[in-house]
Amino acid sequence: MGERLAEEVADVIRCWPDVNKISFVAHSLGGLVARYAIGRLYGNILVSSGPTGNFSSKEHMNNLAQCQQHYEDRIAGLEPMNFITFATPHLGSRGNKQLPFLCGLPFLERSASQTAHWLVGRSGKHLFLTDNDDGRPPLLLEMVNDSKDLKFMSALRSFKRRTAYANASYDHVVGWRTSSIRRQHELPKAQLLVKDEKYPHIVHIERETAEDIQKKSSSLVQTQVIDLEEEMIRGLTQVPWERVDVSFRRSRQRYAAHSTIQVKTYWLNSDGADVVLHMIDNFLI
Repeated sequence: MGERLAEEVADVIRCWPDVNKISFVAHSLGGLVARYAIGRLYGNILVSSGPTGNFSSKEHMNNLAQCQQHYEDRIAGLEPMNFITFATPHLGSRGNKQLPFLCGLPFLERSASQTAHWLVGRSGKHLFLTDNDDGRPPLLLEMVNDSKDLKFMSALRSFKRRTAYANASYDHVVGWRTSSIRRQHELPKAQLLVKDEKYPHIVHIERETAEDIQKKSSSLVQTQVIDLEEEMIRGLTQVPWERVDVSFRRSRQRYAAHSTIQVKTYWLNSDGADVVLHMIDNFLI
């Protein structure tokens, strides 16, 4: 699916040659597809900067010497702006309570990881990290680093803004940890959740900086046993994220939270309109 999305993006850009910026907004599995596609579309271009205007020949030569050349990151040749996901299982569905409708029961979670591919094909193997093509690591694990041909993390880093909207509760398909790219102890406690009058279903916003990442990295225990989930968290948090936690706890549409967060169908999921409005209000253009 990621290859197909990359091809479709390239086709659209060819049809609209005047476009110079690009953003991605994705829901659920679409966020993983988008992460793969940007890795395929990533590249950089050599840009020259320096004095401009009309100059004599001697001045022109001097100005050429003053010009500075540097590389700028591009996605499909365009300037990357926003990379936004809604309820995306960035860490897969393998961990405890990452697929909430299984109620965190170990025997159900083990069974799901062994049978998911029967229901959802290759995507099931990818989500439960059971794919092992040609002896390679699971795809989701590969997608937290750059490889020779696919620059997954360089592509993510190139965006001016990376935002993960996550359901704090009532999402029966994607768990809070995996959609917000956090460890269990990093999830906001109930007393930290707030209510915003303009965006009533947004209960917590965490804006990460490069300094925050450095502090977290230095505080990690080096002797800690690193499982697949921890490895993915460490990979994805090489870049700062804005995390927006959403709760439909008091909404009549709470049991459809996975779809309500992106207003999939207005008459059924209209309570998520404030979440979409928040995304629009903070969109970089």
